[in-house]
Amino acid sequence: MTTTHLIRAAETTDGTRTDVLVRDGVVVELGTGLSAVGATVTDADGLLLLPGLVDLHTHLREPGGEGSETVLSGSRAAAAGGYTAVNAMANSSPVADTAGVVEQVQALGERAGFVTVRPIGAVSQGLAGTHLSEIGAMARSRAAVRVFSDDGSCVADPLLMRRALEYIKGFGGVLAQHAQEPRLTEGAQMNEGALSAELGLGGWPAVAEEAVIARDVLLADHVGARLHVCHVSTAGSVEVIRWAKSRGIAVTAEVTPHHLLLTEDLVSSYDARFKVNPPLRRAEDVEALRGALADGTVDIVATDHAPHASEAKCCEWDAAANGMVGLESALSVVHHTMVDTGLIGWADVARVMSVTPAAIGQVAGHGRPLAVGEPAELTLYDRQVTRTFSTEHLAGKSANSPYLGRVLPGQVRATFHQGYATVTDGAVVESEIVARAARLVESAAALAAAEEAIDR
Repeated sequence: MTTTHLIRAAETTDGTRTDVLVRDGVVVELGTGLSAVGATVTDADGLLLLPGLVDLHTHLREPGGEGSETVLSGSRAAAAGGYTAVNAMANSSPVADTAGVVEQVQALGERAGFVTVRPIGAVSQGLAGTHLSEIGAMARSRAAVRVFSDDGSCVADPLLMRRALEYIKGFGGVLAQHAQEPRLTEGAQMNEGALSAELGLGGWPAVAEEAVIARDVLLADHVGARLHVCHVSTAGSVEVIRWAKSRGIAVTAEVTPHHLLLTEDLVSSYDARFKVNPPLRRAEDVEALRGALADGTVDIVATDHAPHASEAKCCEWDAAANGMVGLESALSVVHHTMVDTGLIGWADVARVMSVTPAAIGQVAGHGRPLAVGEPAELTLYDRQVTRTFSTEHLAGKSANSPYLGRVLPGQVRATFHQGYATVTDGAVVESEIVARAARLVESAAALAAAEEAIDR
């Protein structure tokens, strides 16, 4: 079966307008005035064409946390936000610390068909931080894991961290660290400072993040391994990373949309939608993070999409779970905080939300240039509209968004994954239709491989 889409009059990140003809998952022609018999036509006049977004930090919760999210529901949320690939963190139940679990997660993503789901493997068994997980087995598995993280917990033991860096270096992987010194953050409920003292909440000091990053960039340099720093949240962390990069250390870093926009002042409401780890910081930290993303010290935006069932958030602050959903709103928040402020342009947005995260995570076929022969992983974005963000804009199972009721710019109008539509006219395509399209792509790929084998 041939799947053909014609996108008409889209604007690229360099300001040019073009038609895009997609057939069987690949861009086959670019130009103006294109036509194709039987093609599904998308009118993209006035819409921005971006490479499909790639998230390096997503919590899909399955297996074990299906009450908050599943691979299917999280994939739908990702597509709604313009994403075509996500990297699923390992803190599921059971933990993704074996080849069997990461292969299960990948298979669930393939069956859903909305995005490429790349599992992240745990660094330590059970995220306990005492013994290394089955790193080699996960790397050799069908899932071919290349990113490892104990996110949600810090790899606090320096010896275990060194051993993990050495092991992962052997096959060109990357270790993504959740930088949080546990002894300095016991009982922490929010950013440490004058406001935490005023509210009587336990403080999470900036140095608890900065000290771990400083240790780990030195370990990465000593070993010669690749380090990625998750959800950087303080101005001091920015300076440590900037210093490490000036020394040529192989470190990359991410910032979340919420740390680019929201500040600790919101905690005064005791609304648990604003409870997150690392916590919302000072306005000065937000400013430093925006500058660091603009100048390249921080490499990418990653959502840290962390869905929770309502009972985990609709409760007292100290009992509430940490985390926010962010896939559906991330592009709008970056638009608001980085583009509307003049700090970066749309080509930079493509770099920090698609090209570079795909490169760090080694997600093949994503973050590619718009060119004939390239995979059709594409997003169409309307920059002209604004919307009051509401639960109607959420496509996952959980509603713990910090942006509910906030006016945000922009709206994803269409998302194409493997050449078929997962979002059209701003609405997520029905799951059965997407799953059927994914099976057709899989069958076509298997047939092509069989024909190639015969020809050899």
